[in-house]
Amino acid sequence: MEHRKLFMGIDVGSVSTNIIFIDQKETIVEKLYIRTQGQPIKALQEGLKIMKKRLLPEDKVIGVGTTGSGRNLANMIVGADVVKNEITAHGIAGLKEREDVSTILEIGGQDSKIIILRNGIIQDFAMNTVCAAGTGSFLDRQASRLNIPIEEFGKMALKSKNSIRIAGRCAVFAESDMIHKQQMGHNNKDIIKGLCEALVRNYLSNVGKGKEIEPPILFQGGVAANIGIKQAFEEALQQEVIVPKYFDVMGAYGVAILAKENWEKTHKTNFYGFDIVNTALQIKSFDCKDCANQCEVIYFLSNGKIRARWGDRCGKWSNLKKTTENLLA
Repeated sequence: MEHRKLFMGIDVGSVSTNIIFIDQKETIVEKLYIRTQGQPIKALQEGLKIMKKRLLPEDKVIGVGTTGSGRNLANMIVGADVVKNEITAHGIAGLKEREDVSTILEIGGQDSKIIILRNGIIQDFAMNTVCAAGTGSFLDRQASRLNIPIEEFGKMALKSKNSIRIAGRCAVFAESDMIHKQQMGHNNKDIIKGLCEALVRNYLSNVGKGKEIEPPILFQGGVAANIGIKQAFEEALQQEVIVPKYFDVMGAYGVAILAKENWEKTHKTNFYGFDIVNTALQIKSFDCKDCANQCEVIYFLSNGKIRARWGDRCGKWSNLKKTTENLLA
């Protein structure tokens, strides 16, 4: 049986680690969405172990791309061919879903972003990494407080007959306002609907401020699974909001497509192989006191050997050859 030539996309974020495989037709053949839980190295190794088991023995990975806040770390672990930021990765995946897409709304666990495209080119974008009120972690926390599974959150919002307004410009104020509405006797369906609308107001007034949000509009990221948020966006924008089939792994999808395009030009890959799942990987750091900058130098070790260093402004440490020498000597 002829093996499949596959391309792997990896998106390492603060909340989730997503891994996908696409074939040469850019069709997703396998995908995985797991929680990072503050341990990106462990999450990535576990994810790769799971994905390896899903492949056929004759399959061959010939290209790898990484994105997300942990993209550089993932690159050092797997040996990526392409390392791109989330804006580029989500934009590429959005264009694959709809060639005429004009706006991409993306909300993840810890940050949110908007991407403006015109004629297939990213023209503008904005990100919010400061306030949790416009992210998935805000909804998770409120669902927990209400003792409602987050999977049921959106469905309950759609059942609301009388939405109530909840302050949404700040996560702390929103939580306090929600508790106040509970004490006033409002039911959970109306409170949840109000929370969905508060998140959307926060997003549009911060991330989307000053942006020309034109259709077609795609809604990407883990929060796109919440149909209550989708409805709140459609009501606020008075436009249809489209949720792609692979909404939760669009970043990984986009960077996998870029890895494929890179392979078509180079016909080679830096991928270290799946043996890295059994490799002892560590991140350590020290403060360099050789000058007034006092940089925190971070170094990455694989089986006790230094593979990379970064964090120094002058390049003294990051430019050194990878050795097993004692950095503090």
